[in-house]
Amino acid sequence: MDWNERFSGEEFHFGEAPAAFVRDHLGGLGAGAHVLTIAEGEGRNAVWLARQGCRVTAIEPTGTGREKAMALAARHGVTMEWRQESLESYGWPPNGFDVVLGCFFQFADPRLRAEILAGMARTTMPGGTVFLHGFSTRQLGNGSGGPRSEPNLWTPDRLLPAFPGWQVVRAEDYDAVLDEGPGHSGPAALVDVIVRKPGQP
Repeated sequence: MDWNERFSGEEFHFGEAPAAFVRDHLGGLGAGAHVLTIAEGEGRNAVWLARQGCRVTAIEPTGTGREKAMALAARHGVTMEWRQESLESYGWPPNGFDVVLGCFFQFADPRLRAEILAGMARTTMPGGTVFLHGFSTRQLGNGSGGPRSEPNLWTPDRLLPAFPGWQVVRAEDYDAVLDEGPGHSGPAALVDVIVRKPGQP
């Protein structure tokens, strides 16, 4: 899939509002929390987090995504660090962030997903939290978005082994109705995983 083409045009493919998961679970981080959000697309989650007072670093390889994200940030009067690079090349600085968010990065096959999850674990500070939100393997029965490749879809058991010894705050496979632009619309099968790294900040 050509994501540069997908994000071209004026309409936001996944809408301008944050994912409901982000709004519901990351609203209480507090001003100054350093957040990394990966595969950020057109910036909807990053801009919302910046509006909450977080220091946001976003990773997204597409130029069209960056243009729309910067325009959205300007409209809301916020700034963020935007890194236009692939997750395969990102360095994942050790203990670099209080919070790491991965929302719908389901272009990743099992091999790449394992590398990304290991990077997310490494770059989370002791006492910090990883938030994961995406489509369940049950999503193949729905038409509301996501890949048609079962290995790219999630279950909690496909994600949790990347975080041995971490506190499991949430691990759910559930149904909801998405209303997130033309790209995510309708009944959906979703997975949430929230895990906290051992240790003190």
